[in-house]
Amino acid sequence: MARPHIEPYVELDAPFKKFDLNGFKGSHYKVLSLDTDTGACTLKVRFDGGFKRKAGMSYSDMEFFVLNGGVKVGNEVWGEGHYAFVPAGQHLGAMSVPKGAEALVMFNDSEPSFVESDRNHQLALTESFNSFNAYNDAPWGPGNLVSPSVATGVGIKILHYDVLTQAITFLYYMSPEFQQNNISYHDCAEESYHIWGASWMMQFGDLPTGGYFWRPPYIDHGAFKCKLGCIAVGRTDSKLHNYFHFNPWANPDENKMRAAAHLYRQRPQLYEWAASDGHNHPHGPPDFEHQHYHDDAQVRHLHNHAPVGVKEGTQKAPKKKSRR
Repeated sequence: MARPHIEPYVELDAPFKKFDLNGFKGSHYKVLSLDTDTGACTLKVRFDGGFKRKAGMSYSDMEFFVLNGGVKVGNEVWGEGHYAFVPAGQHLGAMSVPKGAEALVMFNDSEPSFVESDRNHQLALTESFNSFNAYNDAPWGPGNLVSPSVATGVGIKILHYDVLTQAITFLYYMSPEFQQNNISYHDCAEESYHIWGASWMMQFGDLPTGGYFWRPPYIDHGAFKCKLGCIAVGRTDSKLHNYFHFNPWANPDENKMRAAAHLYRQRPQLYEWAASDGHNHPHGPPDFEHQHYHDDAQVRHLHNHAPVGVKEGTQKAPKKKSRR
């Protein structure tokens, strides 16, 4: 199964556990979310002063974000706000933590693993490795980097982008007195950890510093507000597309239908393929909120159906001209 819906969760209320796994002995951890089938997880890890380990690699893509303190990795010092994406099989230099540190550590494909090695695995996609200070070395962009856009008052820094899945890891902020009065959902899973500050959401209440969620696709969230501002780490597992509506009683199945209607309107050929027999795609009217949307003349033209009021077979919609 995929990771379950966790929202809201405040990890500051939970104790650390001793991390006895190879490569992490001498540290402590909290599980924020976990896929029990694959072992993929998001952890908060506390490295006590004096922690050391040799150079090595993981068999999973790993993301590392330093919340506080400093971590020496090879010849680099990763301070507060440092972010690294380490592809599976990419080795990191020896690690040491002189005075202690806390970090979010995310294993994207499988359970945490560590193998001592001073070289990369021959199949490692080393070109995707990235390491920089997210606070100082990346610019803020407006919230409309994602379209349809959230309300004004949100900023985003892209930390990692997967060109195949379009998954993103990012920093975001909500400015003081930010408000957005609609409800949104996405086709992707979404997670967030509040580094500082608090926000409020109609369905789930307050999310303070140390607050976390893992939200599966099609879960309603919003309206939103943020009194004093906040900054957080966010991630998705595929393309982030905002669907907006104003029905607080909608459920995930209805939201899937809205998403299917969006696909039907914009990519009709793909919709017809996806909705055909043998494909796992929601069936039903093209748009359950607008039962007769499929009878609109322009939509029927796009789908090469006869206009409303004309018997099928007596008049055909004009075929699109080939562009070849």
